[in-house]
Amino acid sequence: MAGRRERGDPPVRRLGDSDAVELLADPDRPRAWTLLVGSTPQSYVDLDDPCYLEFEYMRRIGHVLDLAGPPGAALRVLHLGGGALTLARYVAATRPGSSQLAVDDDADVVALVRERLPLSRPGRRAGRTRIRVGDARAVLGGLPDASFDVLIADLFAGARTPAHLISVEFTGLAQRVLAPAGVFVANIGDGAPLAHTRSRVATARAVFRDACLIADAAVLRGRRFGNLVLAAADASLPVADLTRLVAADPFPARLLHGAELDRFVSGARPITDARAELSPVPPAGVFAR
Repeated sequence: MAGRRERGDPPVRRLGDSDAVELLADPDRPRAWTLLVGSTPQSYVDLDDPCYLEFEYMRRIGHVLDLAGPPGAALRVLHLGGGALTLARYVAATRPGSSQLAVDDDADVVALVRERLPLSRPGRRAGRTRIRVGDARAVLGGLPDASFDVLIADLFAGARTPAHLISVEFTGLAQRVLAPAGVFVANIGDGAPLAHTRSRVATARAVFRDACLIADAAVLRGRRFGNLVLAAADASLPVADLTRLVAADPFPARLLHGAELDRFVSGARPITDARAELSPVPPAGVFAR
């Protein structure tokens, strides 16, 4: 019978459902789209301008990528949480020849991006970006040691990060696949009292030798819910250059490092698998459009 779903078939995801996948066109940019899952914006991509980063947190991650190696030099980048491949496109445009792997556990998102938001325009090389459907931690556990220069963890199921993707154990797997000078970057969603972020920073510091936190000043003061970017590495981070870049953005950000970060994290414990929980629920209307 038409419309009848056989046992084992995937559920239909309709607009309005909590996990519905949709693309919202930008009326001001002819080939630009926002990818939403369950009405939560996951990515923004301009197919004509891969260097355009609409979301503030992605611009901040872009600065980390810009400083992760000599200008224009190819990088090996692992994207955990592929979304619309915004940052993969940015790397391909700014660092030609880069080898990238994007991992996303949402097969519907991957299928939609492949169909509607292709990685390259006709006549252009697609580059060396591979896409894999799977759980980020499971894929991470199967990758070779020291196989990437940058790992970006932009991991959300709807508006929250799953518990198994924030712990010391997960972060240790991330460290293992990074080269000695590699950089771990995580996008965190949080609001007052920022207890989740403090624990996430403590977790990164339990694994890596250096760390910094980048966010809007209002978010850092707990005045609003927002995105915070955590960067960590075993080598020294380019803190002075990062501070300058994020301060010069259209929406300037603050960078916490050293003693400032010590005060921010004070008293927070690293998150282990045994006590990991989902990231906080965003307030109603925070992603209203």
